[in-house]
Amino acid sequence: MKNYRQQFGSWGEAVAAARITDAGYELIGQNVRTPYGEIDLIARYGEVIVFFEVKTRSTDDFGPPEDALDTKKKEHLINAASFFVQEKNINGDWRVDLIAIRGRLGQADPEIEWFENVIG
Repeated sequence: MKNYRQQFGSWGEAVAAARITDAGYELIGQNVRTPYGEIDLIARYGEVIVFFEVKTRSTDDFGPPEDALDTKKKEHLINAASFFVQEKNINGDWRVDLIAIRGRLGQADPEIEWFENVIG
């Protein structure tokens, strides 16, 4: 059984996945493990592969969720995404987006912010 933090993170990823698919993206991976760490969500939008980092917070007491994307986390995302692209022999464009969610576990209308191309 998952602890509260894991449940909260899973809920945030589900909210993000719904937002992504509602925007016309095709979800092609979730919690994909690489030697460089896990990628929360992977989607295709036309010919572009988009790797998503999802940050979920119930309050801004420790800063907004998007502030959790520090230099070390960006490096991890670049390495994980590059590994995935090479492993799957993907030719074409890709980017990394961040979805920041503020809300309570199970909340029907959490605040969602989508930051495109956060590594660039």
